[in-house]
Amino acid sequence: MAMFAAVGQAQELDGREAGLQATHQALNDLQSSTTPSLAIVVSSHHYDAHLVATGVASLLGDVPTIGFSSPSGLSVNGQHVHSVVVGLLTGSDVLADQLWLSGYAQSSRETASRLTQAVADGRLTGRGLILFADGFNGDAEQLCNGLAEHAICIAGGLSSGDLHTGLTYQIAGNQNGTGGLAALLLKGEIRLGVGSAHGWLPAGNMFRVTRSRGFWVRTLDGRPASESYAQLFGYPAREWAFPPLNHLARLYPLGVERSEEKLLVRAPLRVEADGSFRMNATIRDGVDAHLLVGSPSACRQAAQDAAQQALSRLGKARPVMALVLADIAWQMLLEATPGVEVQAIQDVLGQGVPIIGGYTLGQIVPGDPNPQFLNQHIVVIVFGEPKE
Repeated sequence: MAMFAAVGQAQELDGREAGLQATHQALNDLQSSTTPSLAIVVSSHHYDAHLVATGVASLLGDVPTIGFSSPSGLSVNGQHVHSVVVGLLTGSDVLADQLWLSGYAQSSRETASRLTQAVADGRLTGRGLILFADGFNGDAEQLCNGLAEHAICIAGGLSSGDLHTGLTYQIAGNQNGTGGLAALLLKGEIRLGVGSAHGWLPAGNMFRVTRSRGFWVRTLDGRPASESYAQLFGYPAREWAFPPLNHLARLYPLGVERSEEKLLVRAPLRVEADGSFRMNATIRDGVDAHLLVGSPSACRQAAQDAAQQALSRLGKARPVMALVLADIAWQMLLEATPGVEVQAIQDVLGQGVPIIGGYTLGQIVPGDPNPQFLNQHIVVIVFGEPKE
């Protein structure tokens, strides 16, 4: 039987009602009378996770479901603030399993071990693994380094939400909460194509990371990180510790030099009161880092490039639905033209492919031998139906 997909969106005062209405819309648009094989939920962080999950489950029952919080959801109609977006995919030869791991924030290494063990035990075997984890807490690099590919495609993102409180959540069926990891294993006759790119380029300024501890970059060129940015941008160093600059610093990430030709992008979550940058990936002392600046035109091209990569990696399979995970910096940079990245992706995939997505605090893409953790990228994951 052919695969079908549909995406619904709803904006309501109550999270349960928003989840229910978005799911109802997607079910109505689904070109199939069979029960969906899987569901993906992108929910505003303003809603209560339990209420959203309850609303979705009231119509889907035990359909494997994962989701994450985001400042805005994405669909073919653009950006949706304070909304719930639900994507459904169905096909008689498509199977999925959901998995909830609550201890990701406390021990990302242990979470990776549990996932890997599940694959090794044969309990989770399939075509691909989609992950959503906490964006403020936990160590995504540690998670990725602990995950072997096991001949399956691993991709996903870190949920985002309220930058001031650090509140995010993840959903896996009727289980949900902060600090966790939600996983969806895809089985059967389904293919995944994953592409990624970003629109940030070196601005000509370079720093030496002279002191870092864990997730905090303390000093650049021997001065508090905020002082280095203050000299460049003209705002006093003390103002970088308060809104809006403490979060807008994400618009100006660091491109870390490494042995490979491409720079490794690392972006601040916020600027702390002591002038240090709070990251969600470590940067070691002594490395050189370029200041990166993004542009709307470069981001639009990056969105098209990511979609083209995903299509090419899908091979001869027919694209059925796309999951778009853009860094939250994209929402900041493209504020004047919300949803332009979706239009760029549609230009590549075609108008008939449903799109669901949201903004993240990091992205996970397939790598060799382990998945790779990214900042500032857009990731396009295309679900495809193999040709007979």
